[in-house]
Amino acid sequence: MKALFEHLDRWRLLALLLWALPVAALLLLGTLWLWQSQALLYWVLAMALCGGAGYGLQAWLIRRDRKLLAAAATGPDSSWPPQAEGAWAAVEALAGQTEPEAWPLNDGGRLWLLGRNALDTVARHYHPQVERPLLELTVPHTLLIIERASRDLRQDITEHLPFSHRLTIGDLLRVWRWKDSTERFVNVYRAGRLAISPLEALVSELGGLVRGRAYRDVGVEIQRWLLREYVRKVGYYAIDLYSGRLPLTEGEPTAAPTPDSRRALEQAGEAAAATGEPLRIVVLGRANAGKSSLINALFGRLTAVADVLPDTTAALTPYRLEREGLTAALIFDTPGCDTEWLDDKTLRKTVLDADLLLWVCAAPRPDRRLERERLDAARAWLAARPDRRPPPLVVAVSHIDQLRPPREWQPPYDLVNPQGPKAENIRAAVAAVASDLATPVASVIPVCLAEGRAYNVDDALWAAILAQQDEAGRVRLLRCLEARKRLENWTLLGRQL
Repeated sequence: MKALFEHLDRWRLLALLLWALPVAALLLLGTLWLWQSQALLYWVLAMALCGGAGYGLQAWLIRRDRKLLAAAATGPDSSWPPQAEGAWAAVEALAGQTEPEAWPLNDGGRLWLLGRNALDTVARHYHPQVERPLLELTVPHTLLIIERASRDLRQDITEHLPFSHRLTIGDLLRVWRWKDSTERFVNVYRAGRLAISPLEALVSELGGLVRGRAYRDVGVEIQRWLLREYVRKVGYYAIDLYSGRLPLTEGEPTAAPTPDSRRALEQAGEAAAATGEPLRIVVLGRANAGKSSLINALFGRLTAVADVLPDTTAALTPYRLEREGLTAALIFDTPGCDTEWLDDKTLRKTVLDADLLLWVCAAPRPDRRLERERLDAARAWLAARPDRRPPPLVVAVSHIDQLRPPREWQPPYDLVNPQGPKAENIRAAVAAVASDLATPVASVIPVCLAEGRAYNVDDALWAAILAQQDEAGRVRLLRCLEARKRLENWTLLGRQL
């Protein structure tokens, strides 16, 4: 306090006292009147009740704001590959350890170090054997991460900070310079009030302490959220980069067909109709399991005219599929997985280029060891690519009309509460296929593809395909990003040379 008065001459102090005297006299006279009216105790109780209610309301607002901040926090992207899950868990762990006391917002050097720690956390997850994984970042990608994070920060400030579009850096600096002077005058006022009306000053100081603590809690909570959101944003775009989702060129990855899909569309005679990358649905299974018949059954609702498919398929054959509720797709008929036309090399490329797998398995054939081996090989190839999402699998159990008793065919059949031997045998076949192919029963759909007996294709099977459409879209996105990255490398090199 002594240092404060050294900065004030006598005339300034007199001016301040003359300004504060009427207010102080009013407070003193009001307190005296309350005491003479024997209402001072009631006034103190009312002040205590109002202060307690205000503190309780402030505590509730803090809890509410904490929930709102948690809901606004950046989360993982549902289209990330499985490998990104571990990286995001590491980013969340780092964010959870970040506190304002250790990382003050006004220390630019510390904030830079915090961002570098977030980058290093993600880099070590993707390059665990490299001593300095941050050096694996290219200069353009480093600048791109800064650009994306800055863009998001600009949007958050513009949308949520009042008058941010009018405030200038000079305004903020002037407010900061006035801060010390304002605090000195407030301290003089508090000292004068304590000398004139001790009781009033004591009550006011207690209320100020409560309010100050509440506001400090809010301030600390906001600072903590900003720091943790900063870590999450940097980690988010770093994961995007390392998982191949951050190309250097602009544009939607699925806006145009990939070279492989363009060739398939040309083969299907639909190249002119292509407006984006179609979903790639691949139909697999043994020879004569009903793959081509299943596609013929789906053709019943095609918007484009299609020829009847051949009974035997010797090569990968694409057809453009357009049905209500489905994104434009290419459906591929394939040779039997037990034939020489679908060797391991061809099957591997077919599976890695697929967004959804539709496996057709004949119900009357109990020997499914070969199918399980080919399906397990496909799963192993997909597991070896953690940067990609595995395509969802739907299994169609065909030829259910041939199950015992073979002469009975009176659909629909209730498989939850089967009535009669036919329904029980269909249910048993579905369970056996699910077990033999290591597939959830919910993904195994019994169908009949015989001419004049088509059953369960347009309802249960089609519903199962539509249920997997979103996941298939995520698979397509990563597949297109990989194709775009390969094309981008050669395109940029051509421009640079």
